[in-house]
Order: sequence, then C-alpha cells, then structure tokens
Amino acid sequence: MAVTGTEGLVLLVGRVLFGGVIAFTGFNHFLQTEEMTGYAEYKGLPAPKAGVLLSGLLLILGGVGIVLGVLPVPLAVLIAGFLVVSALIFHDFWAAPEEDQQTEMTQFLKNIALAGGALVVAAIGPQSWAYSLGLGLF
Repeated sequence: MAVTGTEGLVLLVGRVLFGGVIAFTGFNHFLQTEEMTGYAEYKGLPAPKAGVLLSGLLLILGGVGIVLGVLPVPLAVLIAGFLVVSALIFHDFWAAPEEDQQTEMTQFLKNIALAGGALVVAAIGPQSWAYSLGLGLF
C-alpha cells in the first residue's frame, strides 16, 4: 500500500518534524560533547566520549534517514532502542534526588514517547512513501 495524496503530505510533515528533532538531538551531541561525556561518565558508562559521539551519529543518520525515506525501518528500530535504553540509564527519575525527579521524569517520558513514534515509523516503513527516496530493506 502506498501513502500518497494528503496522507503522503501529512506523513512528510510528520517525518520532517520527528526526524528533524532526532537529527538535531544528535547534532547536539557534537556541540555539547564534553558536557554529555561528563554526564555519561557520572552515570558509569564505559567509553563515555565514544558513546556520546556514536549515539550522536546514530541520531543524525536516523533522523535524516527518516526524513528522506532511506532505510526507515532499521533506523527507526535503532532509534527506538537507543531512546528506551537512554531513558532508563540517564533519566532514572525514581533514583534521582527529590528536587530533580520532575525534570528527570519529563525527560524519561519524552524519550519513551519518541521511541513510540519511532516504532510507528518502523511499522509504516515498508509502505511506499510519497516525497521520499524510497530506499529500504523491505
């Protein structure tokens, strides 16, 4: 089934909004590498700087891929997995000091909601999308 017409245009706008935010978040990993590396170190991650840079690259490639319609299924699944794992590791509001719990819960829920959006993209990824390069595995 092809997503065309008005639905195709709405899907394009959604892809630009969703993928754009994901790519911008990844770009931010390069703009704030040292700050993010310090936080990853604080959370006990091994190779924190490499993790920040690799996750930034994943988010940029994933966001741009979704916008353009290039490998949307595997990229969306990778993004969803990254977002869930990072929510659990970095935004563990249940273990945060009381004054940080609300902020961490908001960040946790944001990551989980974005992971849900990524899974929706993965679910419709095998369909033919209007306004895309249409390069996929499925």
